[in-house]
Amino acid sequence: MRFGRFNIGEGKSNTQQAFWVVIGSLSSFSLAIISSAILSRYFSKQEYGTYKQIIYIYTTLLIIFTAGLPEVFAYFLPRYSINEGRAIVRKITRTLFLSGAVFSIFLYTASGLIAVLLNNSELERGIKAFSPIPFLLLPTLGIEGIFSTYKKTIFIGIYNTLTRFLMLLFIVIPVIIFKGSYLTAIYGWVIVSFISLIIAFYFKGIPFKHVESKEASLAYKKIFAYSLPLVSASLWGIAIRSADQFYISRFFGPTIFAEFSNGFIQLPLVSMVTGATSVVLMPVFSKMVNDKSGLHELIAVWRSALIKSATIIYPVVLFFMFFANDIIIILFSKAYEPSTIYFQINMALNFFNIIVFAPLLFSLGKTKIYARIHMFLAVAVWLFEYLVILLFASAIAVAIVSVSLGILNVIIGVVYIAKILQINLLDLIPYKEIIKIVFHALMVAIFVKFGLSFFNLSSPLTELVLAFITFCLILLSSSRFFNLNYLSFIKPLLIKSKFLKSEV
Repeated sequence: MRFGRFNIGEGKSNTQQAFWVVIGSLSSFSLAIISSAILSRYFSKQEYGTYKQIIYIYTTLLIIFTAGLPEVFAYFLPRYSINEGRAIVRKITRTLFLSGAVFSIFLYTASGLIAVLLNNSELERGIKAFSPIPFLLLPTLGIEGIFSTYKKTIFIGIYNTLTRFLMLLFIVIPVIIFKGSYLTAIYGWVIVSFISLIIAFYFKGIPFKHVESKEASLAYKKIFAYSLPLVSASLWGIAIRSADQFYISRFFGPTIFAEFSNGFIQLPLVSMVTGATSVVLMPVFSKMVNDKSGLHELIAVWRSALIKSATIIYPVVLFFMFFANDIIIILFSKAYEPSTIYFQINMALNFFNIIVFAPLLFSLGKTKIYARIHMFLAVAVWLFEYLVILLFASAIAVAIVSVSLGILNVIIGVVYIAKILQINLLDLIPYKEIIKIVFHALMVAIFVKFGLSFFNLSSPLTELVLAFITFCLILLSSSRFFNLNYLSFIKPLLIKSKFLKSEV
């Protein structure tokens, strides 16, 4: 497979665009963690577990009812003029409105059945209260695709920060003031969803201000021809992600489910970095493949993104693994200390899922292969997790199986990409650089953990702050001996003011 020429000079712009996506993701994750930390302290484990189950149901079904439409923006908008962009956005948004209405009706009518399946009678009442939210929130989706297309990702950061802050206020504050139940939080969520819908309508029109609008020739048939093949992979993805939550909810009850939910969480930094990488590089890969750009340039972009992600993520992952107990207690209180083991298990996946292979597979037109990989893993995860429940009756064993198969998913994807591109797997993965980063951060983490053990600190917060400061100082000061430059990735912060001025 041969390609022509690609201008790598765009890389700096891509880094800047990714920076604002990360800022938006940081706001979302930070406010989500704050919300969970507060609600964990105000709800009983039974009530908090029910609340988390409702969120699990919503996020699981969301992919089905969106039908791949949020991804359509980033695919079609670059292929049409900006004059046609407003019509395309409106057309897709109308479809999301209809899908949201169907989603809401389904939740309301199926609430009793879902409560039976998850063995929690309280869910029926909670899901019915929650049911208006999909109708209000689905039309807000697609902001990332719109602004990444027009190189205005700063508005992604602004939108996510604003709407997530409002959600925190409307969901958490009523619970604190009125000593409310999980239903109080849901009612607040309904109100803020309506406000978010209005804000989203305004933001979706920003790129098209002072632009003469005209009708686009994009037909619904063409939209769904692109989006629906992604639904198959999404369905299998749902099956993979929902298996452990279903089994633990069904066989171990709301209390263990609450501990699992607070512990088996994705490290926010990983999702922020990989999410930003996907948003920015998907159009780049698509353009390179479409223009038949050079294979060497494509691999160079891939390896560069992977090294940057590993340099940022791996030291943080190792620090979180060594000080997981302190982090869980600080976030969710001493009552959720059993969540620590789930947190540490899930951290292992972060060493692999920095490899974002989906955008490259999609740009190569291999969506069917992507779906087949997920189908294989979906069958495997449901089978093996059920077997470990029968053999060990352990929620921890379920978590281990989930992470192991998640790692296998990444390995299969990367091996297949190497096969498609007809290159050696070792040429695709910068393993020497990755090993160096892991070894350096691991040695520093061990030294800090061992050193602090002599002080016998009683306060988790004090220990964590001291550990973090010491870890950062030693990591940065010793990095030159390993030819690593962590500070180079703070560069986007230094150009923030200049970039902001150019965007607005």
